[in-house]
Amino acid sequence: MNAVNEENGVGHVTHVLVLPDRGAAEEAAEALAGRFGLPEEPQLVRDALAGEDDAEDAQWLVVVEDPDGEFSAAELDEFAAEWDGWREEP
Repeated sequence: MNAVNEENGVGHVTHVLVLPDRGAAEEAAEALAGRFGLPEEPQLVRDALAGEDDAEDAQWLVVVEDPDGEFSAAELDEFAAEWDGWREEP
């Protein structure tokens, strides 16, 4: 999701990191806030796989708001990979 800031043309970006389980998502959110200097931990969202009812079979999303469009996609890709996850393209 992208939106353009009219003052300086920099886009607001919402990054989504997909992680394999809740534990990884919680650890990643905490580490992400510290590593990237976020004012608060990113939002966690459970993403149930089609046909799966068990929470253990869900992927977890870490939603990172980037109001100034300053986070590097490559850095976020590398970060998500530390938890066996990936970054979804906006």
